[in-house]
Amino acid sequence: MTPTILVVEDEPDLRALVVHNVEASGMASLSCSTGSEALALAARHKPDLILLDLMLPDLLGGEVCRRLRADPVLAQTPIIMLTARTAEVDRVQGFEAGADDYISKPFSTRELILRVRAVLRRRQQAVAPETTRLTAGGIEIDAARHQVHIDGAEVKLTALEFRLLSTLLERRGRVQTRQMLLEDVWGVSPDLHTRTVDTHVKRLREHLGPAGDAIETVRGVGYCFRAPQEG
Repeated sequence: MTPTILVVEDEPDLRALVVHNVEASGMASLSCSTGSEALALAARHKPDLILLDLMLPDLLGGEVCRRLRADPVLAQTPIIMLTARTAEVDRVQGFEAGADDYISKPFSTRELILRVRAVLRRRQQAVAPETTRLTAGGIEIDAARHQVHIDGAEVKLTALEFRLLSTLLERRGRVQTRQMLLEDVWGVSPDLHTRTVDTHVKRLREHLGPAGDAIETVRGVGYCFRAPQEG
């Protein structure tokens, strides 16, 4: 099935260039120039991925991203932020808003398409094929369907929350430092000082309810998934 990419960019020439390359790569496209249009198009067409400019004339890309993540239907739609800002702290703010990846302008269109395909691939296979199902502490992850169930009931997670839970559950019983999680889940420098990991773990625990207690805080270090029976 041909994936549909929503391109949200207020610079007409750049928007046309991105749309051209998306379509030349065999994908379908939708496009707009404002955050409000992006929210309306996403709700109507449910794209497979959104390329979202950070600086838009009406709503900042971060706000658009947060609203998409708050929508149960669109919460898991992959989002790649496009921005002229290059500071690593800006990348982290994008991830904290719920972005799956971050590309700084100017960028090569070849790299852009490669990153789009990589995020789409990650969305469908969050863990390796040999571990498409992970189960512990009443939590079951089905990577092939990108679903999480707790005691048989499905729980909706964003793509980033799904990767975070998959990483912790795959490595259960082993402490994961914040630096390790930043590098392996977010793909940013492990030297960066940020509370983005803590923020996402807090949200993940809220989504998981009582099962979230299996994610143990290791004070001053990071987190560890321990199912109740594992002590």
